Amino acid sequence: MSLEFYIVCGLAALLVLIGLWGWRARRSAKLLEKEKSEIVGEEQRMFHFLHDLGEAIEKDSSPHSVNRTIVDGVVDVVSAQGGAIYLSNETRQWLVPKYVSERCPQLIGLPLEVMRRAQKDSRAAESHFRLSNQASDEGVLGHCLTVGKAVHVPDVKTHESFRDAFVSYDENVSAMIAPLRHGGKDLGVLAVAKPHSQGEFKEHDFAVFRSVAEQSSFALGNSMVHQEANEKRTLENELRTAREVQRILLPQHNPSIEGYRVAGTNTPARIISGDYYDFIDLGNKRWGLVIADVSGKGVAAGLLMAMCRSVLRCVAMDQTSPARVLSLVNRQLFPDIREDMFISMAYLILDGDQGHAVMARAGHDPAFWFHKDSGEITQIKPSGLAVGIDEGDVFERVTKDFAFQIAPGDCLLLHTDGVKEALNGADEEFGIERMKETFLQSSPLGAEIVLQKMLRTLKDFTGNAPQMDDITMVALEKRHTQE
Repeated sequence: MSLEFYIVCGLAALLVLIGLWGWRARRSAKLLEKEKSEIVGEEQRMFHFLHDLGEAIEKDSSPHSVNRTIVDGVVDVVSAQGGAIYLSNETRQWLVPKYVSERCPQLIGLPLEVMRRAQKDSRAAESHFRLSNQASDEGVLGHCLTVGKAVHVPDVKTHESFRDAFVSYDENVSAMIAPLRHGGKDLGVLAVAKPHSQGEFKEHDFAVFRSVAEQSSFALGNSMVHQEANEKRTLENELRTAREVQRILLPQHNPSIEGYRVAGTNTPARIISGDYYDFIDLGNKRWGLVIADVSGKGVAAGLLMAMCRSVLRCVAMDQTSPARVLSLVNRQLFPDIREDMFISMAYLILDGDQGHAVMARAGHDPAFWFHKDSGEITQIKPSGLAVGIDEGDVFERVTKDFAFQIAPGDCLLLHTDGVKEALNGADEEFGIERMKETFLQSSPLGAEIVLQKMLRTLKDFTGNAPQMDDITMVALEKRHTQE
């Protein structure tokens, strides 16, 4: 063959190579353009996800809305078919499904009994997957929480967590799972998945998933903080409203009782008080004075206090015996009082303006009695059992009336144990002796001064120490005949 033939062949081959190189270059350019487009699309999806997540938190959206935003956003960013978010319960023993997207592949195994039900009703498996709590140390979800880092599971059914388990998993699914952690606290797990028929997650997908899971943890933690703050504010507002209602149940002003001066005060340790006092006009110059202390503090004590007040007012009108009144209150309330609660009470009936009085105590602190003639203080302490401890027979056998005569210038002080048990900064109690001394100094000055002096002395004693118990007092002074 001639030289020209070889030259022609060489040129043809060169043209073919040049064409091939050109095709490869164009193909590489298209691939680069495709990869660039995919990266731009992924960045846009990530931007939209973070934007939507920020809006959900700023608007104080419901927890369900935030969970949905996280799951649907992450599913979109990594091109999964579905996803789910499971949060730990208070004991950290269980993962509770808070949001499972509509097309999310199965992420947990099915117990044998569920599988048997699913053979008759396919909805059984779906219901179990979407509603069942999962043990925090079982399955692929529990495994992720245990190892404390994101995991990529190419084939869920072959994962070691399903070996020798009493559950079955037969789906061909790949998944990515990450723990949700905020402020050093495990919140739960975030998972996305897709069937093998849609391809597998790449390493790049896993890197992106880890990143959005970290952002989701931060967002979820902040959302929970906001939610807790809102719930706290709502509760505080409700408690303040309850306090205003409770304040109405206490006397709005001191009563005008012929022959006497009477004053009362209540200082709650918390928003809701478990103490109360009351003045009841019984008619025919008869008045009932009551003071009570429900064991414990807070809402439960406040509710029981309101019940006690209502019952006592209902049964007191036709009764002349304070012990009988307390007995009726006890029988009415006993079935509704928790075993760990009780009410100490003292009830005094003034009969006319001549100083005739009868008192009964239901396990309450003795009342102080200042005797004007002798300048001494004694205590009024008839026997009695607290309300709510006994159904009635023992209560009525123990609780007795004590009749006495109040002389002009005499003064009585009924009080709850929050007075004597008030603590100062050194954890010292105010005590009975300080109460007696303060009462002795202030009694000749009248009922209102007694309470003012007692509260001022208490404040001086306790200083900045927190008030540990409700403080309630009622002072009763018999006027001199010339007044």
